[in-house]
Amino acid sequence: MALVLHAGNTNKNAFKALIAAEYSGVKVELVKNFEMGVSNKSPEFLKMNPIGKVPVLETPDGPVFESNAIARYVTRLKADNPLYGSTLIEYAHIEQWIDFGSLEIDANILRWFIPRVGFAVYLPLAEEAAISALKRALGALDTHLASNTYLVGHSVTLADIIMTCNLVMGFSRVMTKSFTSEFPHVERYFWTMVNQPNFRKILGEVKQAESVPPVQSSKKPSQPKEPKHKDEPKKEAKKEAKKEPAKPKVAEAAEEEEAPKPKPKNPLDLLPPSKMVLDDWKRLYSNTKTNFREVAIKGFWDMYDPEGYSLWFCDYKYNDENTVSFVTLNKVTGFLQRMDLARKYAFGKMLIVGSEAPFKVKGLWLFRGQEIPQFVIDECYDMELYEWKKVDLSDEAQKERVNQMIEDQEPFEGEALLDAKCFK
Repeated sequence: MALVLHAGNTNKNAFKALIAAEYSGVKVELVKNFEMGVSNKSPEFLKMNPIGKVPVLETPDGPVFESNAIARYVTRLKADNPLYGSTLIEYAHIEQWIDFGSLEIDANILRWFIPRVGFAVYLPLAEEAAISALKRALGALDTHLASNTYLVGHSVTLADIIMTCNLVMGFSRVMTKSFTSEFPHVERYFWTMVNQPNFRKILGEVKQAESVPPVQSSKKPSQPKEPKHKDEPKKEAKKEAKKEPAKPKVAEAAEEEEAPKPKPKNPLDLLPPSKMVLDDWKRLYSNTKTNFREVAIKGFWDMYDPEGYSLWFCDYKYNDENTVSFVTLNKVTGFLQRMDLARKYAFGKMLIVGSEAPFKVKGLWLFRGQEIPQFVIDECYDMELYEWKKVDLSDEAQKERVNQMIEDQEPFEGEALLDAKCFK
């Protein structure tokens, strides 16, 4: 009996075993015509995994479920498989990174992505916690990869396969270029791995997300009630409904992603082309370490397109409440995280000013277009907590204030800087 993997052909958890099989020379067949919400609810499937989760591997000795366990099983079918290292410590390190990739990377990507697409209740504070935990994990991974091409040893191991499959959802769904640019070694590692022949054969071409999905409602639309006197049509409708296959539930959606639907065009994408390339400015800002005024500030004004972009000052309305430094800093961090939906169209600087409480929060924002984008106002509730004023570039004092905010000048307006945060 051949090894048969029960899962859809877009399931990133199934990819783990399929890639391991390519490296190990093991034949694993993906079951044909698998339909999430139907195939995994059949009596035959539930005998293999009573809770109906995918993937499941059918073997001559019985079924195996849980994707990491399946990948381990496939790897161990080859004696002395280099995917599992050559020493006891390499084996331990491989297991270490497998757990890290699942518990620190995959779990937090799912906590960020699943509520945004409506498969769970969206809670801003929960999203903040997930993104913060993900950044902490990616920071640790980036530090390790700064001096290592692979996670363990000098060649691909099972740890790399599982880590990369976990990162695929992040890179393709929520982790935009501006997000991952904080972790250059992770970026290098990920794009190197997905372009290895055995990875590419299973994953195909991987493209990075251009924006974070807007928050979807997790509530199902209510169905209109039919008039009581229309008994016959009502009965027929019920019969028709029974024939429809069951739809995937929340937990199943986390296991098997549906094909993404075409996104409606953002109104900002329909604006006339601008000579200013926002990513070029963000790169210049990030890469300028010395002579900031002469290089970055001058470069900004050389690039700036007043017809395609606009600059805005913002001031927090309730500075009297900012009596605790770390609470104020967390408040600003949360605001920047919720602004992630605008990353493709904006650049921002937020300054926390003052050497003692109450601290003042002031910001500078560059937006595509001549107004603050409406979708930002609609989706980011923090916007109403600030007073917004468009920068008048004919006023040299305002233009100089822009320069000072971009370069984190201290003192700023006569006061010390507690912190400065950048949105890019």
